[in-house]
Amino acid sequence: MSKIVAKFIGIGVGPGDPELITLKAAKLIRQADVISYIANEQGDSQSRSIAAQLISECEREIAELPIVMPMCDNRDQANHVYDQAASHIARMIEQDKTVVFLCEGDPLFFGSFAYLLERLQAVDIICDVVPGISSVHAASSVLKMPLTLLKESFAVVSGRHSSEKLIETLNAYDSVVIMKAGRSRQKIIRALKATGRADDAQYLEYIGRDDEVICHDVHQLADQEGPYFSLFVVLPAKRSQ
Repeated sequence: MSKIVAKFIGIGVGPGDPELITLKAAKLIRQADVISYIANEQGDSQSRSIAAQLISECEREIAELPIVMPMCDNRDQANHVYDQAASHIARMIEQDKTVVFLCEGDPLFFGSFAYLLERLQAVDIICDVVPGISSVHAASSVLKMPLTLLKESFAVVSGRHSSEKLIETLNAYDSVVIMKAGRSRQKIIRALKATGRADDAQYLEYIGRDDEVICHDVHQLADQEGPYFSLFVVLPAKRSQ
């Protein structure tokens, strides 16, 4: 068994299906002293739920450190949580404990891990990252459609951008994935219609989970917000052979 050098490790557990956790991620979870993850105010954690069976099968006791993150747009409040969590993790590492941080999808792709990584690297803690399958690639697999072919251009954009930015991206790129669609779903649909790309779009929620939703016709979506774990995939209507 290879020796773990890094003491803080961001681990991607994939988009939802526990079978998509990599062998390396599973090994490091089993070797960890502490497992940390983002949780909501009710204590629920998407990343922890993906790895739940793996954690329950560990042969030794592993401590857990949930980081309760309020679901709001106040970055000062979020940064305070990250500051406190980084200090707590640093103290654990000073006690020679290895801390793994579970991340939905990939740790460095729209992941909270990045904010902890920045803080802990700043105090010279050795960190490492284990990539995971992102929701973008999981969506492509579920739809059985390639994201790009030949000379097609591809962009990933957050639904939190302005309508103008969304319209600019949809007009400039052949293939577009719009992440964080939830509260921005109505704005995104308007941008799709404004650019004439609504017919090119498909909408997905909770990819790889029991409550997965796929909508192939976004015109049928209810005029309301969606969940946080949702995205739009917009692909060219006609593709070169």
